[in-house]
Amino acid sequence: MSVAAAFRDGMRRVHGAPMLLPGMCLVTLLVALPLSVALRGLLAAHFARSLVAETAAAGADYRWWQEFLGQTAGLGATFTPSIIGFGAVLDNLDALLDNRPMAATIAGVTVAWLLLWAFLSGGVIDRLARNRRTRTHGFFAAAGTHFWRFLRLGVFVGLVYYVLFSTVHEWLFSKIYPVLVRDLTSERVAFLIRLAGYLIFGAVLIVFNVVFDYARIRIVVEDRRSALGALSAGARFVRGHSSQVIGLYVVNGLAFMTLLALYALLSPGAPGAGIGLWSVLLLGQAYIVGRHYLKLVFYASQTALFQSELAHASYTAGPAVEWPESPAAESITNAGSSVVF
Repeated sequence: MSVAAAFRDGMRRVHGAPMLLPGMCLVTLLVALPLSVALRGLLAAHFARSLVAETAAAGADYRWWQEFLGQTAGLGATFTPSIIGFGAVLDNLDALLDNRPMAATIAGVTVAWLLLWAFLSGGVIDRLARNRRTRTHGFFAAAGTHFWRFLRLGVFVGLVYYVLFSTVHEWLFSKIYPVLVRDLTSERVAFLIRLAGYLIFGAVLIVFNVVFDYARIRIVVEDRRSALGALSAGARFVRGHSSQVIGLYVVNGLAFMTLLALYALLSPGAPGAGIGLWSVLLLGQAYIVGRHYLKLVFYASQTALFQSELAHASYTAGPAVEWPESPAAESITNAGSSVVF
């Protein structure tokens, strides 16, 4: 299968599973809701004491905002001007590249989301791999079957990322970078050197991320139980099909960059009252929906590429199998039922 065909097949699979996208958006909303309610309480309490409450309520008021940040801590300290529009995307990217520590409250929610995604992703990949309706019981049966396997895989993933950010990132930006720019007088050259460091570190992250993605896919499609075996198999697939894997990653990356460009172009600045405020909110939600859609396409296209290259053909809507049969077993069953002698 070509890269373009895998990407198109991934889109078709996502469109053929219409409940996945609203389900992901709903889960994201439910995870973020407790923090939103808590932050609302902090803002309401501060508005009651502030002399500029009416001005702040009518739109972004940076005097009030600085006053609030100067008197709050914890969750309230995350309510910064960078959360407006495209600034949030840039702030998250900067935090990743510079390895800034998360606030404790945000870290806790992130861990909760990762655990929830470890459960749901098994059902998501299974649904995309089978390319047919599995209904609620089938989705959650697959999610439960693969949850503990993904958790074991997550231990290795977490260790790798810990080494990358605590050792590799430290080595690049705290040891190598200061030496390279020590005698420089040009800020432009220093910026280009740092940018090169970001590109090197980002490339290393992408390589490991791709291997982990195909390890998850092999766990689901081939019903693998060993996390280490899945990691090794994922690495073998990436190495053996490197041109297609890289090409597909680039295509998915370009789709995401297109979404970012549209969001940056359309995203307004500081919101005012009325339509301006609602436009910021609705555009932000549209960006989140688009990001979830592309994430599903990413998984679906990777799954399609893997199945086509290792003879796990796209699944036909053959007779239902009893859980917890793997997608690969279903493929064999369906293929066998279509043979004509």
